Amino acid sequence: MLGTIRAFWNDQRGVAMILVAIMIPVLIGFSVLAIDMSRLNGLHNDLQKGIDAMALAAAAELDGRSDSITRANLAVTTLVSNNTLFSTSGDHPLVLADMTVTYLTGIPASDETTLSAAGVDANGTNWASTDPKAVSFAEVTINASGVAAGAGAFATIFPASLVGSKDTMDIQPQAVAGFVQSICETVPLFMCNPFETDTPATSKTIQQAFASGDTYSREFRVLKVDSNPGPGNYGLLDNGLTSIQDGMARGSAGTCYTLNSLTTKTGVTFGQVNTGLNVRFDIYQGSLKNNKDISYRPASNVRKGASKTSNCNKYDVATDGSALPLPPGTGYDPTKGMTAPISDNSFWNSYWSVNHGVPYPGSAVKSLTNPTGDTTKPASRYDLYMYEISNDKVKDQSPAPSKETGTPSCFKGDLTKADPSRRLINMAIMDCKANQAKLNGHTQIKPSGYASMFLISPIQKQNAADENDPEGTGAEKAISLEIVDVDGGFANNTLVDKAFRNEAQLYR
Repeated sequence: MLGTIRAFWNDQRGVAMILVAIMIPVLIGFSVLAIDMSRLNGLHNDLQKGIDAMALAAAAELDGRSDSITRANLAVTTLVSNNTLFSTSGDHPLVLADMTVTYLTGIPASDETTLSAAGVDANGTNWASTDPKAVSFAEVTINASGVAAGAGAFATIFPASLVGSKDTMDIQPQAVAGFVQSICETVPLFMCNPFETDTPATSKTIQQAFASGDTYSREFRVLKVDSNPGPGNYGLLDNGLTSIQDGMARGSAGTCYTLNSLTTKTGVTFGQVNTGLNVRFDIYQGSLKNNKDISYRPASNVRKGASKTSNCNKYDVATDGSALPLPPGTGYDPTKGMTAPISDNSFWNSYWSVNHGVPYPGSAVKSLTNPTGDTTKPASRYDLYMYEISNDKVKDQSPAPSKETGTPSCFKGDLTKADPSRRLINMAIMDCKANQAKLNGHTQIKPSGYASMFLISPIQKQNAADENDPEGTGAEKAISLEIVDVDGGFANNTLVDKAFRNEAQLYR
């Protein structure tokens, strides 16, 4: 009997079956777990692609206008209406209840700082906002199980409940996209914000001043300075051009600028600014004589109050009253570089009677670009300029000896390509008081905005003798401008629609 027991004890036949029986559940468990992880990874990738698309679609609408969040929500709901299969069988579209969409004014500087679905970072800073004019980022987070419908609740094949866990995994992919806006059609200049003061409480941004009507019909005069610029001054921006003159004439800086930062440029460029801008008035001086390039075409209305002695290469103001330019403003404030607004229609009486030979039509000339919407105000210079074009008044001739009309005649190229908007230039606006220490070198500064500026008159030299050398270093008179539009949510949106390039970018 003992021999039989000993033989059975020492018999190793079939031991592998025991080991296999023990290992089969383990092997199957690991296999199922591997399948679950593969499914989990596939679902995560699909969900991440889906919310990446939604974050980009939402961010693309965050342009600072009053309806930006409404349009962003519409973009998201349009996307989630598509029936997308996220690694499962059957019809399982991602719906709004499966995710949280939060709009942010900014994001943490470090990608290591996490953001919650509510827009609060790991340091407790709340970036979320419901102000459509303040937000520029869209955050989309998939909800985990039990939060809403639970698109992030992943049912496993592995029976985790047998080991005291649950048979689901929570996945919460997140995407953050931001609105990026750049401008390419702009001269390489910045103008100091004339509404900035030494006291932040009394300062206005250019957008706030525009929205309240404070910019409307004022004349802004800006001079070039190389140190300590402030209201009433302009400066240069770093650009991709070999000639500042080309940037002034073409209306392009040779590069695109983002709204996040601009780099200032030092150096005196007397002559290049005025000769470049003056081609828009059909004046071709210095090296620009006999130019046929379509990029140097004049505006379709170049009336400027030129004297009889003026020609295609030289501009003199008529002093005998036989022609009048758009009149300058009154009540000029040199500390701000601007005049008072046009007070009443009598402002236009002399200009109209001299240049058109009849009384000013008064209320027939509407203040169409007034940002407040009040069309009963006296017309701005730009409004009057456009009225002359649309009512066939450009060809009207002023009396002898000037006999000036507004029809261009000096451009050697195709004059049918003359364009009313050639009297408009886009310029960056800087808060020069707040950034004065950064403006005297090649320093990156965030502009306070952009403005579409109407050129009121050609630029002349301070000394009449310097007019014979327009590209020389003789000091120039101020550039005379009128603000027609600005960027941002308070604008008339002509600048944004024509000049800005809007893009959405994924950040997280």
